[in-house]
Parts: sequence; structure tokens; C-alpha cells
Amino acid sequence: MNGNENESAFVEQLTELQLVLRIYVQSLLPGDSAAHDVTQQANSTIWRKRGDFEIGTNFKAWAFSIARYEVLNHRKQQARTARFGFSEELNDTIAEEMTTRTSDMELRHEALRGCLEGLKSKDRELLLHRYNSSATLKDYSARTGRSVGGLKVTLYRLRSVLLDCISNRLQTEEGRV
Repeated sequence: MNGNENESAFVEQLTELQLVLRIYVQSLLPGDSAAHDVTQQANSTIWRKRGDFEIGTNFKAWAFSIARYEVLNHRKQQARTARFGFSEELNDTIAEEMTTRTSDMELRHEALRGCLEGLKSKDRELLLHRYNSSATLKDYSARTGRSVGGLKVTLYRLRSVLLDCISNRLQTEEGRV
């Protein structure tokens, strides 16, 4: 692989990791409004150190370790301004727990993605409109010619189908492990 392909693959991995990285940092800084800033600092450090990442190793673990150091640096700065902090033991426990939970969340996210791909395109479009758009169901109803009540029934049915599909995929995945 050439340098451009490596960088492109790195960007793709970092982009896919954003949600769980943000959740990880927030879990280590509960109630701290600076969690977003610390996540951005971690992203900046990850990008700066991209040359240190060894292709073929666990990108998530590497990125999480960088994020954890950014959290620790943030806490040191807070301590200088006389703010409270958790003990190192509690920090380690939280970090360990969140690493496990984010793995579970990634499995759920993958299951959802697979289940969404199995839906009809009009059903996927309705779900995307409902959860990714600021427009109302009334707007969607006017655009598609379907009643708002009918759309609500369809959404209820789709959520039920997705819940069953995700549960089945996770059970199947659990059986493999």
C-alpha cells in the first residue's frame, strides 16, 4: 500500500471510531463539559501520531490509549485549578468497563447496519427521514401521499422488526464467540 492509501485507510478508521471515542472520553469525564474538547484534542493527537500506528494492530485500542492520556492530562490541569478528580483505581476501572461497553456498542451498531440493509428502500427512507431529518412526519406525509397515522404504524412495525433482527444477529454473533 502506498502512503495515500495508508492515509485514506487511517482517515476511514478514525472517522468510524468517532462515536465510540466520544462516548469513551465522556465516560471518563462524567459531567465535565470539557469532554468534547478533550475528544477533539485526542483526535488531534491521534492525527499527529498517525505515523506511529502499526497497520494490522488494533486501531481502537491504540486510539483509546491516546484518548486516555488526553483525559489524564485534562485532569492534571483541573487539579491545578483545585478541581476534584477520581482515584487512579477508579479511572482504570471506568476505562476498562467503557472499553468493553464500546465493543458491545460497535456490535450493536454493525447489527443495526446489517438489519437496515435488509429493509426495503422505502422503509429505510422513512426511518432515515424520521431519525436524521428535522422535517416532520406531516411533511413526509405530504411528500409521499401517505397518512401520518399510516406512517406512525409503519414506524412502529419497522422498529419492532429492527429490534428482532438486531437481537437475532447479536445472538448469532454470541454463538460464534
